[in-house]
Amino acid sequence: MPMSTPQPDAGLLDRVAAWAAQDPDAVTKAQLLDLCAAAAAGGDAAAELADSFASNLAFGTAGLRAELGPGPNRMNSMVVRRTAAGIGRFLLDAAAGAYVPHAVIGFDARHNSEVFARESAAVLTAAGITVQLLPTPLPTPVLAWAVRALGAEAGIMVTASHNPPADNGYKVYTGGRAETGWGQGAQIVSPVDAQIAAQIDHDEPIASIALANSGWEVLPGAGEPGDMEAAYLAAIASVLPAATSSAALGTARENLRIVLTPLHGVGGHTMTQALGAAGFSQVNLVPEQAEPDPDFPTVAFPNPEEPGALDLALALAEITDADLVIANDPDADRCAAAVKFEHNGWRMLRGDEVGWLLGARCAPNAPEGSVLANSIVSSRMLAAIAAQHGLKHENTLTGFKWISRVPSLAFGYEEALGYCVAPSLVRDKDGISAGLLLADYAAELKAAGSSLPEVLDSLALAHGLHATDQLSVRVADLSLLDTMMASLRLNPPATLGGEEVSEFEDLSVGGVLPPTDGLRFLTTADTRVIIRPSGTEPKLKCYLELIVPVRHAADLPAARATAATGLADIKAELAALLKN
Repeated sequence: MPMSTPQPDAGLLDRVAAWAAQDPDAVTKAQLLDLCAAAAAGGDAAAELADSFASNLAFGTAGLRAELGPGPNRMNSMVVRRTAAGIGRFLLDAAAGAYVPHAVIGFDARHNSEVFARESAAVLTAAGITVQLLPTPLPTPVLAWAVRALGAEAGIMVTASHNPPADNGYKVYTGGRAETGWGQGAQIVSPVDAQIAAQIDHDEPIASIALANSGWEVLPGAGEPGDMEAAYLAAIASVLPAATSSAALGTARENLRIVLTPLHGVGGHTMTQALGAAGFSQVNLVPEQAEPDPDFPTVAFPNPEEPGALDLALALAEITDADLVIANDPDADRCAAAVKFEHNGWRMLRGDEVGWLLGARCAPNAPEGSVLANSIVSSRMLAAIAAQHGLKHENTLTGFKWISRVPSLAFGYEEALGYCVAPSLVRDKDGISAGLLLADYAAELKAAGSSLPEVLDSLALAHGLHATDQLSVRVADLSLLDTMMASLRLNPPATLGGEEVSEFEDLSVGGVLPPTDGLRFLTTADTRVIIRPSGTEPKLKCYLELIVPVRHAADLPAARATAATGLADIKAELAALLKN
């Protein structure tokens, strides 16, 4: 006898009907009605409908991020309007009548980004908040810079960064009179996220949320007086010495051959302008990926870290005999790089390696008392670089919202391709200024007969070969992550890669850093493993780092082979442990 197909329950259908009756977007309303009809037959449509209404999309320190579609668990106009209304109430409460709050809103080129940005502007303007809207799809760092430059109490960026094409999201920054000190212009952290979330009424009738027809200011665009992109570019140009101060410096930049890809995102024009203004005249954009395209047709996943994402860029680098490949993620807050190694050909640098290079570049010029910082899952090399230059170093929780808040920050990074080289301008990761500074370093080195790989070798000789890797264990059920973490807490491994575990720290207890769900293991040979659940995907992430002492350049190949074997052994051991 065939099994019956599960049908949507009456309560779900009532919620669907109530949602459809209010939905101001004809597209998502039609999608919902079609999904509801298909769900009557059960199967995937029924499961999709149930998931779309399983919960309200949670607002947290990452703002919002989810698949586009109808329902409270998706990104759509109803969710955005209710969220904007909550942000408005938060800003007005914070002002307490002492001033009129000011918000600046930006958006990328993803599906519905501009729609959500304009709806947010209409909601906030109607609530009595002064609103400025960036004129066109622009990188997230432009919005983050604008929050500080314009003295805004809040910034909203509509983007899903490097998520799949079907997603969109909402990043929130605070500044102005709502946030002072080192956190001014940074993304929100606790308790602000909870305070905003408490102001979002998920049952608020959409008709009761007022929308202004006008009243917000669209900021100047390209070629207009006060062009915001041009103003941002002028500001970040200060991370480089002026080419006019040295003819040799100008020639070095002219001689560097760069391949650039924005991965179908909004960073292409901005990054090209930044490089051109600095004197880099040999920049080749990957033509298939040069223009914004919300469907990201040439990549399986629009993230520079993903295998294959840089294939077109590397192919063009071979054809043009390039010196450096720079890749930004779709909203250009991250920066990836690839270089050609003498014996091994082209290779994308690990996020930690770019962090070391930028740290080594920034440290000598950092003012006395400055701090270099990185997330706890990033390499320990930056601490050694800081000590070498007499600077302080800090570890932070994962996420740039923590790194950017470090007092006296001169440079900060996280291994997931996030770099802050100009914290006085952009209190967030910025793939444009980071790419610009890396290109300048590569140009200077090339002119001196050296290269970025040679700097990595010199850092290994000075501080030991730091070798890093990751292991991700994906799960079908999110509850399994809690089970796996609980098991590791109860029965932590006594050895890793044949080395005795000398230290075990449960990061959820807190201490120097606020509590976070993670575990840290340190072996007698100074190998470090950190295990934590991903904040955005259903997987457990393991961050590995081995340090191999090296005295002579001739010993580097053997040290790398030793490190590779050690990392492979630990990955295999962790995979077996987590499988059980």
